[in-house]
Amino acid sequence: MDSAIGKGGRGKSTKKKSVSKTVKAGLQFPVGRLRRYLKKGRYAKRVGSGAPVYLAAVLEYMAAEVLELAGNAARDNKKSRIIPRHIQLAIRNDEELGRLLSGVTIASGGVRPYIHQVLLPKKSSSEKAEKSSERAEKLPKKSSSEKAQKSSEKAEKSSSEKAEKSSEKAEKAQKSSEKAQKSTKEPKSSNKSLQGEPITKMTVVAKETRIYSSVKVKSLSSVQSV
Repeated sequence: MDSAIGKGGRGKSTKKKSVSKTVKAGLQFPVGRLRRYLKKGRYAKRVGSGAPVYLAAVLEYMAAEVLELAGNAARDNKKSRIIPRHIQLAIRNDEELGRLLSGVTIASGGVRPYIHQVLLPKKSSSEKAEKSSERAEKLPKKSSSEKAQKSSEKAEKSSSEKAEKSSEKAEKAQKSSEKAQKSTKEPKSSNKSLQGEPITKMTVVAKETRIYSSVKVKSLSSVQSV
């Protein structure tokens, strides 16, 4: 009790250390300063206590993202210092940041490197062969059982196709033989028809013509003798 009470019977003054809102939120961007700017800008009549914390967190995340990508660009270019060119490459090569900052121009940032495919030299056959071999290596290798199944299926298909073709050829051969038999039978029937009545009439006519010619010859010989 004596140690807690000082001179004059008054208690010892113990002040607690003040903790800022930035430390409470676990951020790096100042929450109190953003709150002051929000009030000073008169963006709204009232500003909630969570608004500056939320705004500070969003700004910190965006800055960290851009700095990370810009650092990667600087490392790719073998530089130890981030320049506006690296920030430009970081933003334009990222889809979401490029969409967000599409209307922003970065001073001395340059442009994104791009060459049209028409202007590029044609690829040689060796490069194409290398790429095809790489693709073949990347593809998963099929097991021997699957290969055996596929080969058996192909053999069955080929055998069935051959059997169908042979049956079609046999049918065609039968049809051609039937046609040949019909063609051989037709002339015999025509000969039989000729051996009938029309042939007998022709013989009669031939005999009559012979008789007439013999009579005519005799009459001519008699006339000459006279």
